[in-house]
Amino acid sequence: MKLTRRNVLAGTAGIAAGAALGGRFGINNAFAQAAEPTYTPEAGASLRVLRWVPFVPAEEEAFLANTKAFTDATGVQVRIDKESWEDVRPKAAVAANVGSGPDMVMSWFDDPQQYPDKLLDLTELGEYLGARDGGWYPGLEGYAKRDGKFIALPLCAIGNAICYRDSHMKAAGFSEFPEDTAGFLELCKALQAKGTPAGFPHGKAVGDGNNYAHWLLWSHGGKMVDESGAVTINSPETLAAIQYAQELYKTFIPGTESWLDVNNNRAFLAGQVSLTANGVSMYYAALKDPALAELAADMRSVNLPIGPVGESVELHQASTMSIFSHTQYPEAAKAYLKFIYGNDQMNAWVQGANAYCCQPLRAYESNPVWTSNPIHAPYSRASASLRPNGYAGPLGSASAGAMADYVLVDMFAEAVTGQRSPEDAMRNAERRASRYYR
Repeated sequence: MKLTRRNVLAGTAGIAAGAALGGRFGINNAFAQAAEPTYTPEAGASLRVLRWVPFVPAEEEAFLANTKAFTDATGVQVRIDKESWEDVRPKAAVAANVGSGPDMVMSWFDDPQQYPDKLLDLTELGEYLGARDGGWYPGLEGYAKRDGKFIALPLCAIGNAICYRDSHMKAAGFSEFPEDTAGFLELCKALQAKGTPAGFPHGKAVGDGNNYAHWLLWSHGGKMVDESGAVTINSPETLAAIQYAQELYKTFIPGTESWLDVNNNRAFLAGQVSLTANGVSMYYAALKDPALAELAADMRSVNLPIGPVGESVELHQASTMSIFSHTQYPEAAKAYLKFIYGNDQMNAWVQGANAYCCQPLRAYESNPVWTSNPIHAPYSRASASLRPNGYAGPLGSASAGAMADYVLVDMFAEAVTGQRSPEDAMRNAERRASRYYR
């Protein structure tokens, strides 16, 4: 079906696209045709979208192609502003608080929870998309909802998975990658003994450091706060996580306490470590360098091991799309969101991201990108295993502040490097977290 201004405004493009996609991707929209919202852009509307700088060129190409298709169909011009992902948060916060600037933002983690009263209510659209496309993943949905209402739409999880050298694992005496934390520790010990060690960041790495620290804590049943927001980091479960981290750290390459987000990539691609955790982008960095062809062929990926808690619980970078209430064109903004979440558009975007961005809705689990390369498989589960960084408490300024202050990252770093005893590290984390959770 050709996309025209008329059928976009009438709200039928998504249904037609979904029907066309049913055979290819297994999306069944028959039950979702009722209560489809319709948004008619205001006369003369134009939009400005703030997004993070793309990590995968084809992801941006798909995003821009979807945006152009919307403009072609509606006449609404859309300007895309790109900022480094560390800079999106402060620029979005300024726009929200001064009431001017971009109309929409593609943000990270619990950013929308910092200024929920500055965002448009997207509940009608969020509930429609969830019903149409198999439901939102709970972890991502948690970032986008406040008091039962959608203040944003979940966009994606940026998957984080173990990347390792298969030949080195086998040389260390393992025919299969261990699925639990106990076996994982034994593998890391064996890799160190063979001179092919592992390495995970204990420095202030915004993404990789937080991913690793939260996995350590959650896999052992620990949590920063309980459901009410009371600080519970000082616990037997946290102590077990710290003690496990101490044993793992002994097997690492020296210097991981100062690693930032770039260091684990560089160490792996330079052959200094045989195992770390990263996004799929590291594999593609190796693949495009002829000098790293042997390493790329030897790379494998797997989800982080399951700890005593008994389930896969991980922190991945999470992104959402929201509309500022100061926009002059709220109907155009909602129409744009509805369009880019259309089945054709979302599938093209997920496929263009080449396994870097994991879909927000379950219907896209059947996207062919996830079976196009075995190394993609662990990343396909990122949205399902994601826990919000504020688990198990409410998201907001406290959860954002505690993570931005590296409370959890520092707790593990202090203990593994011997700066503090495990008990003192827990108490210090408890003290620091209590500054935010009051």
